[in-house]
Amino acid sequence: MSDGIPLVPDPDQARQWVEQELADPTYAQAQPTPIDRAARAVADAVARLFQGEGGDAWGPVIAVAAVVVLIVVVAVALVVWGRPRRVSRSARESAAVFGDDRGRTASELRAEAERAAAAGEWDAAIAARLRALARDLDDRGVVETPPGATVQAFARRAAAVFPAQTDVLAASAALFDDVRYLRRPGTEAGYRRLCALDEALASTPAPAEVR
Repeated sequence: MSDGIPLVPDPDQARQWVEQELADPTYAQAQPTPIDRAARAVADAVARLFQGEGGDAWGPVIAVAAVVVLIVVVAVALVVWGRPRRVSRSARESAAVFGDDRGRTASELRAEAERAAAAGEWDAAIAARLRALARDLDDRGVVETPPGATVQAFARRAAAVFPAQTDVLAASAALFDDVRYLRRPGTEAGYRRLCALDEALASTPAPAEVR
């Protein structure tokens, strides 16, 4: 400004000043991202539909049609891809199973059980085999075994999924407690019954709904 008279730039000078001003990084940081602009466009379109801006007569009709289409799309997606499922144990951190915190797989626990059985160590064989059974059902999303769950709680949850095995599950949980906590000696017969239960449940398809 000179002598109180405002400086009026010519068009080229004005454009140069604007370009210099907009080159400031502050303006770039303030600009919405493409995702922001897309989300705003969708929200505005939906708002216009429900406000009847497509025409007084057709606006509500279009809004209802949009809702119906959305419901149909969701229904088709559920039919084609199924309901969202719980993340499997293999994608989560392996937690302890009845006092075992080494995060071993069902196959590893079964192998340990067989080694103990071959050595006649029935207490260890029974404990490992029941842990394998629980780990397998948890991995498959059939019966969840959260950290800290007791073997009795597991047996009750499993019985709700496999009601025909209720008595065997309860007996297996009692057997685990006997050898693990009550120091009662395990037997080969008890171990074989537990193996039969494990094999039966391992070959049973998981229910459609994760429990």
